[in-house]
Amino acid sequence: MSLDPSYLDYPKRGYGQDMDRYDWALAKDRAAVGLASGAKLAAMIVVACEYHPIDPGKAPFAHPHGMVTPFPDLRHFTSRDYGNRVGVFRILKALRERGLTATFAVSAALLERAAPLIDAIANDGHEIAAAGLHGAAIHHSGDETQAERDKIGQVRVMFEAAGLTPVTWLSPARQQSFATPDLLTEAGFIRVLDWESDQVPLPLRTAHGPLAALPLSNELEDFKLLIERKQDEASWVRQILEAKDYLKTEHAARGASVLGFQLTPFVAGQPFRIAALEALLDGLAGDEAVWCAGADEIAGAFAAAAP
Repeated sequence: MSLDPSYLDYPKRGYGQDMDRYDWALAKDRAAVGLASGAKLAAMIVVACEYHPIDPGKAPFAHPHGMVTPFPDLRHFTSRDYGNRVGVFRILKALRERGLTATFAVSAALLERAAPLIDAIANDGHEIAAAGLHGAAIHHSGDETQAERDKIGQVRVMFEAAGLTPVTWLSPARQQSFATPDLLTEAGFIRVLDWESDQVPLPLRTAHGPLAALPLSNELEDFKLLIERKQDEASWVRQILEAKDYLKTEHAARGASVLGFQLTPFVAGQPFRIAALEALLDGLAGDEAVWCAGADEIAGAFAAAAP
């Protein structure tokens, strides 16, 4: 059976990326950005505090951090709960002791379930971002636009009920539909952590104004390296700090850049990993060329410094 030729028709086919969310250009041709602080590198630590239902379903696919075995998967459900009740407070302590600021991406479904955690994050001065409704509410192209609009609107309502107005968004499983960027800006979000097309914040075009995409490296995520690739903790720390040092060497030619990586409370918050986490944070806090901040603050600094 041959493929219908119309399957290959795509109106946005062209030079570079086949879409029009941003102008495609090589990094070497981009004007260098000099941050007002003089920092060569902005470190963006994203702590993903997601709620994963015990019976999530499999449509359109299972969240990589979600349940693993048939219902009721109590072993993985409780380990995720452990992360949001126990492990995350070790991460908060490690950040506090070093004076580092992060972005905590929180599922709307967690706001009532873990209100003391939300208070602790806010009291330490971290940015709180929206991580969608919950881990099983994955956005995808099979969503009807109005249904996805309602889902994002429900997230906004739940955060407002908790007294929060996040401007940064992290999609469950970092998955979007073609309409998600437009629906996010329609709902008041101006930063997104799902795209990693560049080493600096990238302004995306949407129907309701720009949406800054900040590079959150999937390749440096603790779950990816420690659980999926089964690396040891020393290798994980070394990879992130090597990325930091390498990006600094590019500053003279390309200007300031962003090093974004994710911590997952049920992974990085385990007691046997805290020493490694502390070594990692020491490597960031002890480097005068590195500025550690939340996603919104970083995007604002790069926008202000844009040539």
